[in-house]
Amino acid sequence: MIEFFIAKRYLRSKRKLNFITVISILSTLGITIGVAALVIVLSVFNGFGSIVTSILVNFDPHVKISVIDESGYAHLPDVEKVIQNISGVESYSPFIDGKAILLNKRSYEIVNMTGIQAPKGNETWGVASKIFSGKTDLSGNEDKIFLGLPLALRLSARVGDTITATSAYNIEKTITSLAIPQTRKFVVTGIFESNNRDYDVAYSFTSIRSAQRLFGLRDKITGFELRLYDFHNADKVKRELESKLDQKMFSVNTWYDLHKELYNVMLIERWGAYILLCLIIAVAVFNIFASLTMTVIEKKKDIGVMRSMGMNRKSIRQIFMFEGIFVGVIGTILGLLLGVLVCYLQITYNFYPLDPTKYIISSLPVEVRVSDIFAIGAMSMLLAFLAALYPAKRAARTNVIESIKYE
Repeated sequence: MIEFFIAKRYLRSKRKLNFITVISILSTLGITIGVAALVIVLSVFNGFGSIVTSILVNFDPHVKISVIDESGYAHLPDVEKVIQNISGVESYSPFIDGKAILLNKRSYEIVNMTGIQAPKGNETWGVASKIFSGKTDLSGNEDKIFLGLPLALRLSARVGDTITATSAYNIEKTITSLAIPQTRKFVVTGIFESNNRDYDVAYSFTSIRSAQRLFGLRDKITGFELRLYDFHNADKVKRELESKLDQKMFSVNTWYDLHKELYNVMLIERWGAYILLCLIIAVAVFNIFASLTMTVIEKKKDIGVMRSMGMNRKSIRQIFMFEGIFVGVIGTILGLLLGVLVCYLQITYNFYPLDPTKYIISSLPVEVRVSDIFAIGAMSMLLAFLAALYPAKRAARTNVIESIKYE
């Protein structure tokens, strides 16, 4: 292809370092730096996102079915039958949740108390694997409770201490009957740390029976928690459940739905970083536009000669399009290689460590995704293509007679 050959010659035939050559080199370096920065930053966002997801998924249910209307309590046995017929469910267990006030001496905290039991399956419920002090057993007639470490510190409670709890149900009943609030004594059986401070501060766990007595639910439960073989199938299971359950009685939420605000913020930050770093590439691409425009002016006589020899306008346009795309390809490939190399070095040698006493991880997390590589490469090449479009069209419109009349 003659156009490809000429474009390559134009890039390689500059024997002296002139202004146009300097701009071309700067354009290539700019694209390289911009692409490498995008790869590194997006990989870091991917790493943090994967860590957050693993923490939440290991602690939270993958799918949560909750009663939203009192008429739904009577249909919970039917819900259990539906769950048993859903493929991909590894285990499930009933739960109860509600607001409670915990008191210990002069300290008190308002928390979300959840009643749990061992699920019907091989998987253990999330909080059991996070307990670092005490026992994981909630069985027996005695009311037992698990507290998060920050919550235990606020209440000055240790394993074996007895704390007092009352619920919103008991407070409402007290107001209507003008009686003294009824409270229950709970023994702190275990203290957990989930690496999620919001959970550790605001959540406590007890047995189903203890929660039923505290919230006045008798033998009722408020829903089921499901764990799947693959949590990525949560949306599929959710759609299947919603098609079989009355959505006026029950709500179905996935692990993503339970923390949608957090993931939305992370997504906004990711797109914000992507757009800002694209400005680096945009500046480099503008340099491609400037260097190609000056190259068209410099090669005006060459264009006239080629046109007089029979080359059409389309071929002239392709020559300068190829030249601009060459710069984009070189910068993009170098940037991708540099970005992946930096990510590989961080993963292998951990040259940017984090203080484990302040963070839950010991190094900056990095996760390179092939989809990001293709997206960054495609975006860079598209910008280079657009930058080369106008100079190439201008070259094709060059007047042949004016170009060679003095030759």
